[in-house]
Amino acid sequence: MYIKPSAAIRNNYNEISNLCKESGEPVYLTKNGEGDLVVMDLQAFEQREKMLKLREKLVAEEEARLAGKKGYTIDDLDEVLKKAAKGQR
Repeated sequence: MYIKPSAAIRNNYNEISNLCKESGEPVYLTKNGEGDLVVMDLQAFEQREKMLKLREKLVAEEEARLAGKKGYTIDDLDEVLKKAAKGQR
């Protein structure tokens, strides 16, 4: 974890940008000794957002399963995939 004072972003933007890109980790900025902002590389942010969306979908499906939603067996899935491979539905 990288922690920098908020003035660092103003005075050393390129250094912080490079740190974010090279480490793939966020940089925490403080103001008057307290946490204020988080700065991170755009690519790392987009990857994190994709993971969060995937986790949301997985949690929703698991909740639906626990609520009784019908699922598919491996045999059901195998049949669907075979039909799809043959171009059928």
